[in-house]
Amino acid sequence: MTTVRLPLFPLNSVLFPGLVLPLNIFEERYRAMMRALLKTPEDEPRRFAVVAIRDGHEVAPSAPGMPDPTALPERGPAAGFGSDPAKAFHGVGCVADAATIRERPDGTFEVLATGTTRVRLRSVDASGPYLTAELEELPEEPGDEAGALAEGVLRAFRQYQKRLAGARERSLTTGGDLPDEPSVVSYLVAAAMMHDIPTKQRLLQAPDTASRLRDELKLLRSETAVIRSLPSLPASDLTRGPTSLN
Repeated sequence: MTTVRLPLFPLNSVLFPGLVLPLNIFEERYRAMMRALLKTPEDEPRRFAVVAIRDGHEVAPSAPGMPDPTALPERGPAAGFGSDPAKAFHGVGCVADAATIRERPDGTFEVLATGTTRVRLRSVDASGPYLTAELEELPEEPGDEAGALAEGVLRAFRQYQKRLAGARERSLTTGGDLPDEPSVVSYLVAAAMMHDIPTKQRLLQAPDTASRLRDELKLLRSETAVIRSLPSLPASDLTRGPTSLN
């Protein structure tokens, strides 16, 4: 078992390998994390782990009314996550590699990172200025018939996209824009589908690529059938999530 200790960044979203994560950093605990990452030697990746929040607040209450009018201000690396932060997070996350960390004049940061490797959360340490975690790296096993499943998922995903875009050709991603490597397909589709955090978390922690693709195929067929009765919606950006205001 290979383990690594990295800074921990909890979010109200699920990060998948290969997907781009923009962050707007303003809380002091995450500013401290970015300052530490900026000290990483240039030939080494600036890595931190992203986990989805199960029970807690992405932004800690800093004053009455922010974000809960009845909440008392909290301080420290575990603010908003209770006395045992590990219980507030889902057990599987993703390592992020920060390609860009830009400090603004007011001390906040603009960050652009990319998911790389799935990890299992083993323990959380709140003794420093920001959370860190001991993490077990999870290999991505192909499973049975991953190639054939990926082809089926891509066909179903194109239909799903077409329904979301209201069949407007200018909004559709062409076949040439989509990958064909099964694990990449599985992560891209998982990130692009309009589902809640528990569903996306289930896809992230699937035991292998084939299992994830089978789950996605069922979801896509079900969602496409539902969308047929809904008004036209804009197609989503497949590789980039919304900027998280942290």
